[in-house]
Formats: sequence, structure tokens, C-alpha cells
Amino acid sequence: MSIYIYNTLTRQKEPFVPLEEGKVKMYVCGPTVYNYIHIGNSRPVIVYDTVRRYLTYRGYDVNFVSNFTDVDDKIIKTANELGEEVSELTDRFIAAYFEDISALGCQKADSHPRVTEHMDDIIEFIGVLIEKGFAYESKGDVYYRTRKFEGYGKLSQQSVDELKIGARIETGEKKDDELDFALWKDAKPGEISWESPWGNGRPGWHIECSVMVRELLGDTIDIHAGGQDLAFPHHENEIAQTEAYTGKQFARYWMHNGYINIDNEKMSKSLGNFILVKDIRQQIDPQVLRFFMLSVHYRHPINFSQVLVENAANGLARIRTSYTNLTHRREVAPELGDNQDIWLHKIEEIRSQFTTAMDDDFNTANGIAALFELASLGNLYLLEKHTETAVLSVFMDTLKELAFVLGIEVEIQEEMLDEDIDALIEARIQARKEKDFARADAIRDQLKEMNIQLEDTAQGIRWKRI
Repeated sequence: MSIYIYNTLTRQKEPFVPLEEGKVKMYVCGPTVYNYIHIGNSRPVIVYDTVRRYLTYRGYDVNFVSNFTDVDDKIIKTANELGEEVSELTDRFIAAYFEDISALGCQKADSHPRVTEHMDDIIEFIGVLIEKGFAYESKGDVYYRTRKFEGYGKLSQQSVDELKIGARIETGEKKDDELDFALWKDAKPGEISWESPWGNGRPGWHIECSVMVRELLGDTIDIHAGGQDLAFPHHENEIAQTEAYTGKQFARYWMHNGYINIDNEKMSKSLGNFILVKDIRQQIDPQVLRFFMLSVHYRHPINFSQVLVENAANGLARIRTSYTNLTHRREVAPELGDNQDIWLHKIEEIRSQFTTAMDDDFNTANGIAALFELASLGNLYLLEKHTETAVLSVFMDTLKELAFVLGIEVEIQEEMLDEDIDALIEARIQARKEKDFARADAIRDQLKEMNIQLEDTAQGIRWKRI
């Protein structure tokens, strides 16, 4: 079976055929590091981490690159306000970024290039565009001649004439045409800058990704991805720059994830609903946030609310509880059964269901539905009079395997109870042995007040925090 990807460039799902058999070159636009990431930033990180995991699961060797924009207007402004060097500020927030994405179960990219590490490459790239007539210098700035690139607008599916409506030359800009965009900016007094043939300055935003993609992955890549807000103008400009430079197709597949709203409203600082990942992960399990993000197809908008997050928490708990129950049965009461082939066949059917869902443009919502079905099937198997260790192990391994593809952990280390709670549980066990059920119930209620819920199962007493 083939993987199908919805390609923003063609507005349709296409079978995934990489440039080189068995290998994938993938680039995802990373953050501008002047602040902590918010939950809107976290969605593409989670989504494309999952895409990478699934491609790896399907046997591809994925070279995954995601950049850091470590110099731009916002960074310079923030550094000045805080009295920090630009490099100090960006180093601090890059470290914070890695801490946040690690908590969300996201793996680091194979490469995390920074703009400041590729300044010579950027200057060389711009020089070639000038030589080819696709760019021009204007009083220390360098601009891209948008109208010269015949394919401009093909990603956003807009014509140059349509784009011209509403375009204008801002105060201080020195470009020839409203649609032209900056490749190099003349340095303002006191700003961080680099020497170039056009004077001291720094790169425009769009040029950095074109350069880093080419330096790390080559002229043409398989997948270029990012948030929906980057499709225009950022990715449109990347295409224009890169294809003018190389004369080749820049990326074969363009992926864009949908927006995130907070309680059905657009997230913004002005509305006071701006949620940082570092704050929200102190309130909820970061794995719940990841599970929530994957519960909706990546191209669709997603609404963040307390009710929906609680639903995600309950859903994740259902899967984890099934895994834990299977673990207890395997450890406590392994028996031989006579119908293992039937159950193993059902497990394989669900594995196939999961793969079918993920092959269809990485449909994690349906992938999670398959996990729920597998967990429910595992619970049903536990009702069998005779169970077999081998079947229990396949249930557990498959749950763990498919959840890992989604970056979800199903195996949770149990916490140690403090001595008082441990003593109460032992006292309740003794009361039940002595048929003092009133005392046993009273201890259960006392533990519940301490946020400890007991469950009497065929494998013994189990507990969980509530």
C-alpha cells in the first residue's frame, strides 16, 4: 500500500514517491526564538514529529531538518528591551524550546540549523539571484523581483495581479515594485549586522529557509512543511527564490497544518488567551496535550478547551488502563488458551486498520480510533476464562508499538505510595479477609478523599490517583 499526502501545491492527495527509494528529505520551518513557544507553535512540532515517526515506521530513512530563526526584528527588539545580547536571548529560548518539545514527546530533528550559522551561504545565494536578474540592490537593501518569476503564486494559487491588490510600498522601503520582497536589509544604527557586498546588514526572513534547505538537503526535497499561516507569503517566496537559483523544483510535497483556536476564538495576546506550552504542561500531562492535538486531522482547525482536553485525558487513560490490565494479567495469572489464533488475527486486523488510517494523509484521528479498538479488544480478551501469555504479550507489544508511532507512552511507571496510604490499603485488605466490609468501605472512602481510587480486580487490588 502507498502513503498518500495532501499536497498544498496541487490541492489533492497524491501517492508519496520520494526522489530516492527508501529515503526522505524533509524540512519543517522552525520557530523564531525570542519567546517561549505557545500551543499554536506546538501543533506543527507534534504533527510533523508524528509524520516523521510514521515514515520511519514504514521503513523510510528520514533526514529531518528544522531551523531556528535566530535574528530578525522581533529578536532584536526583545534583546534591546531586556538588555541582552541577541545570541544570549536566542540561546536561552532555544534551550527552552527543546525542553518544551521533549516534554511533548517530540524527537529532535537530525539538524537544527540557525540563520546566523549560514550567513556566508545566504550572501552567496543572494549574489547569484542578482546575477540572474531575479534580485536588485537598492541603497543597502536587496529585493527579489517577484514579477520576473513566472510561477509566483502557484502555491497559494493566486495570480500576480490578484496579489497586487492591497500591496503597497511601506515607509522606509526602497523597492521598485509593491510585490517585491526583501532578501537583505540595510543595518540600522546599533543593530547586529554582517558585512556584505551591499553594506552591513542582515537577511530578510524568507531567504534563510531557501539557503538552509539547499545546504543541508540539496536542490530538491521530498517534503516541505509548516503551519497554514506560512503558505503565503513565506513558502511562496521560498519557492520563487530557490527555483530561480537552481532552475529545479524546490519541494515535491507541501504540507500545512490547520490553525488552533482557544474556546472557539482565535488565540491572541490581545484576547488574553495566549497559552504558553511551559505553563500548560505544569497543569496537564504533556502527553495529554499531544494526544489532544492528534485527535483531529492535522489539516483541520482544532479547538482547545477544558472539556476537550479532559476528553483527551480520559481517552488516553482508557488506553493506558487497558495496557496496565494486560500487564497485570500476564504477570499474575498466565494460563494456556486454545483460541489464540483468533485473537492474534483480530490484533493484526486492527494493526492493518491503523496503517490504512495513517497511509491516508497521516490521519491520526483514525489512528487513535484503531488504538481505542485495540484497547477494547484487549479488555474483552481479559474476560476470557483462560488467557495465554503469548497473546497477552502481543496485545501489549502492539499497543505500545502503535502508540509509539504517535509519540504516545502507554507504559507508565507506578508511583510509590507513602507509608500512611500503603498501611491503609493493607488494613482494607485485612478487613475484607475478616469480612469486616463496613471498615473496608470506610477505608476505601478515606483513600478516595486522599485522591486514591481503589479497584478490586480478578488480579487483586489496584489503585490510581484521581
